[in-house]
Amino acid sequence: MTATQDSASESDDEDDTFEEQRARVDKPMRRLFRQYGSLHRRPLGIGLGASLFAHTLALLPPFVLGLAVDAVFLQTEPYDLPLVPDSWLPTGQVDLFWLSAGIVAASFFLSALFQWGKGWGLSVFAQRVQHDVRADTYDAMQGLDLGFFADKQTGELMSILNNDVNRLEQFLNGGLGVLTQLLVTVLGVAGLLFYVNPQLALLTLVTVPIIAVFTHKFVQTIQPMYADVRSTVGRMNSRLENNLGGIEVIKASNTETYETDRVTDTSQEYYDTNVRAITTRVKFFPGLQLTAGIGFVITFVVGGVWVFQGAPGPFSGPLSVGNFVTFVYLGQRLIWPMAQFGQLINLYQRAQASAERIFGLVDEPTDLPEREDATDLVVTDGRVEYDDVTFGYGRDDDEDATVLDGVSFDLDSGEMLALVGPTGAGKSTVLKLLPRLYDVDSGAIRIDGHDVRDVTLGSLRESIGYVSQETFLFYGSVKENIAYGTFDATDEEIREAAKMAEAHEFITEFEEGYDTLVGERGVKLSGGQKQRVGIARVLLQDPDILILDEATSDVDTETELRIQRSIDRLVEDRTVLAIAHRLSTIKDADQILVLDDGEVVERGTHDRLLDAEGVYADLWGVQAGEKSALPNH
Repeated sequence: MTATQDSASESDDEDDTFEEQRARVDKPMRRLFRQYGSLHRRPLGIGLGASLFAHTLALLPPFVLGLAVDAVFLQTEPYDLPLVPDSWLPTGQVDLFWLSAGIVAASFFLSALFQWGKGWGLSVFAQRVQHDVRADTYDAMQGLDLGFFADKQTGELMSILNNDVNRLEQFLNGGLGVLTQLLVTVLGVAGLLFYVNPQLALLTLVTVPIIAVFTHKFVQTIQPMYADVRSTVGRMNSRLENNLGGIEVIKASNTETYETDRVTDTSQEYYDTNVRAITTRVKFFPGLQLTAGIGFVITFVVGGVWVFQGAPGPFSGPLSVGNFVTFVYLGQRLIWPMAQFGQLINLYQRAQASAERIFGLVDEPTDLPEREDATDLVVTDGRVEYDDVTFGYGRDDDEDATVLDGVSFDLDSGEMLALVGPTGAGKSTVLKLLPRLYDVDSGAIRIDGHDVRDVTLGSLRESIGYVSQETFLFYGSVKENIAYGTFDATDEEIREAAKMAEAHEFITEFEEGYDTLVGERGVKLSGGQKQRVGIARVLLQDPDILILDEATSDVDTETELRIQRSIDRLVEDRTVLAIAHRLSTIKDADQILVLDDGEVVERGTHDRLLDAEGVYADLWGVQAGEKSALPNH
């Protein structure tokens, strides 16, 4: 193993971003059945019941064969069927032969019928649980705050929603069937063997406790290995997702070799972790089968000697040929289920590792809890108030993490507030706090006098339209992207919103018009076109409060002016908070706040700020070409 791989292996715990979440989950498999099994009792009951009958019926042919050998062919023992009165049985040799053949044929037919019921029931149960778990996990993930997503990579979350949920389905479908078969076979075989000959039965089943100890050691060893495997799968998915999403940058930077090496290292880490688990597993299964096989050989040798020479050693009493045949067949039937016990444990441990990650994500607390007594926000005036707001993305005790410090301002209905300042001043953060994408550390934000923390998140965000500087478009048509969030909008309403956003003209130039597919993340549209579609989407929602976070940063000057005219019309009946890439577009704002290092350093109208000859005047001078650079301070 290379030094790089050694380092990666040693840092598994540090790289497992879900280690903390997994540690909080207690008894994940019990929770899975308690929470979801009860919702789908019918298919589960049918599957388990059918499996029980199918495997029970499969034990009849070896037992009946033993009876037939002694009672029909050798005629040394009576034909004695358990639970069946002798008066119900025929007395003739030929009749007993056909009765035996009929019982064997019926058991095979009914067993096959119940096997079908087992397959249907467990498959439907597994698929329904898989669907519910994936939907609930996604819903819980959507409720988390943005800070959580900043710490987790998309590939890791995709690994949970896809790979881990699929692991549960594999166990619920295949594992439960194996478990039923194992229980029925071991208990049924043990019962029949003790019924036929208790002494030889003890010898035949002596390997069962040995296998149990063997399996317990395997579980202790393999469980942490599977947890590591699930973690490395998440990291590998993240690496691949990042690289595929940034393929344009990779090609433009000529870093294909570098990225191939990084993917290779991540894949090698997965390979090493998986091989360790596989090596442990492949040692366990043959050892398990060998142990079960030794038990069968012992039964065959002792039983054979018993038939030929009488009871050997500590054993006593007779052993008929038919009983010996029953032991041989049932002993053989015991080997495969006991070997499958290892496969069952293997499936269970993999499912448990996945369930830990799933429920760890579901149980992740949000930093944006909704109060139990929260009420729906009804915007009447649209007045916005920031009262001594302080906020930081880091820990509360980390002073260096503070992004905003004591920000205060009031904005009346129909007014426009513009935020300006150098990069990193905290402008976008101010806007993200209003719809509670993050919560303030201290201070308060109010809409019409209502603290945003006292109202429901749904009603708050329905009242606010947000256009970010990085417009995200979903795969689909232009029309679908504009109507996103207003799904009942008519075609006419969609076109009207596009016209107001200055998007209608370029949309109609496409061959498919509004039905044009935008591609993955809107890759087929230019930056300016994506921004105008994003603005049209928000305009269609007709929010009471509009947030524009450099919403025109990627459009040319002419298009920006046209969009600005549309925004000017909107200000008449709604409150607008905006960050502008070009100061010329916000010079008519009712208020302009200048932020620097998280603090409001200037406020006023465009003319007053120019007269003050402060930071805003410096910024204006640079953009107007009157100054070559900002002052050092």
